[in-house]
Amino acid sequence: MGGPISAAGDDNVVRLLGINLTSKPRWLQLLICGGGFFFGYMVNGVCEEYVYNRLHFSYGWYFTFVQGFVYLGLILAQGFKLKHIQNPWNTYVKLSAVLMGSHGLTKGSLMWLNYPAQIMFKSTKVLPVMIMGAFIPGLRRKYPFHEYISAIMLIVGLVIFTLADASTSPNFNVMGVIMVCGALVLDAFLGNLQEAIFTMNPATTQMEMLFCSTVVGLPFLIPPMVLTGEIFRAWASCSQHPYIYGVLVFEACATFIGQLSVLCLITLFGAATTAMVTTARKAFTLLLSYIIFTKPLTGQHGSGLLLISMGIVLKMMPDPFPKTVYTAIPRTDMANLDKEKPDHRV
Repeated sequence: MGGPISAAGDDNVVRLLGINLTSKPRWLQLLICGGGFFFGYMVNGVCEEYVYNRLHFSYGWYFTFVQGFVYLGLILAQGFKLKHIQNPWNTYVKLSAVLMGSHGLTKGSLMWLNYPAQIMFKSTKVLPVMIMGAFIPGLRRKYPFHEYISAIMLIVGLVIFTLADASTSPNFNVMGVIMVCGALVLDAFLGNLQEAIFTMNPATTQMEMLFCSTVVGLPFLIPPMVLTGEIFRAWASCSQHPYIYGVLVFEACATFIGQLSVLCLITLFGAATTAMVTTARKAFTLLLSYIIFTKPLTGQHGSGLLLISMGIVLKMMPDPFPKTVYTAIPRTDMANLDKEKPDHRV
C-alpha cells in the first residue's frame, strides 16, 4: 500500500476511537479504517435519502451547520482541549476555505450539469490527488506507474457501473464543467494538504484536525445560508418537524466516525490511497443497493465491477520496480567506523 505510516498524538500512535492502529499490521489498519469509513457514509447515505428525497428538505448548508456542532460536542466529550492543538490556526483557515470552496462548487455545478455528468467527473478524484501530491510542499510524492493504471481502471469501472442504469445521458455545460473541475482541484489540494500536515507535524491528532477545521469552517457556512435565505426556510421547516434534528444528530454521529476514519487513512496510507478507498466506497454502495433491492445486473454492470476489482487488486500489488534509497552516513559516524576497523598491517 502507498504512503508512509505517520504517527500522531502525544504517545506517538494513531488511534481511531481508542483503537491503537499503529501496532496493527497494514492490512488490519486498512480494514479498520475502511470499515469505519464505509459504515459512517452508508448511514449518511440512508439519512440523506430519507431527509432529501422522502421529506424533500434540501437544506444542505443548514444541515452541515447543525452537524458541525454535533462534531464539536463529540470531540469535547472525548476529552479534547485547546492545549492539545499543535498547529497554527491559519493552517485550518486554509483547510476550511478549500473545503467550503469545494462544497460550494460541487453544489453549484448541479445547476448546469445533471447527476450522471457530475458523477463522471467526481469519480476521477483520485487522479488529481495523485498528480497534485507531487507539487505540495512537504510531500513531493511520486507514485509508481502501476498505481496510475490502477486509478484509471477504478475510475472507468465506476463510471461504467454508475451510468449502466442512468435514466438520462450525461449532460455537459461549459460553466458546469468548469465548476466541477474547480471542485476536483480543491478536493485534491485538501487531501494532500491534510497529509502534509500529518507528515510535517506527527504530533497532530485526527481529533485536532477535525475540531479545528469544524470551528473555523462553521462561520464560512453563515454567508451562503443568509444570502440564499436557506437559514430562515430551514428553521421554519425543522420547527414544524423537530424529529429532523434527531435524524441529523444520528447522521452526524455516524459521519463523525467516517471523518475520523478518513483522517486515519490519510495519516497511515496517504491521500491517494484514501481517495481510492472513497471511490471504491461508491461502487460498493451501488452494488449493495442492487443486492438489497434485487435489481437486475446487466453486462455493463459486470464490466464495471470487473474493472473496479482489477484496479483494486493492482493497487495492492507491490511496486515491480522499487527505487533504491541510499542514506548518507554522517562524517562523525564514518570516523567511528574507521576506528573500529581492525589493523591488518604487518
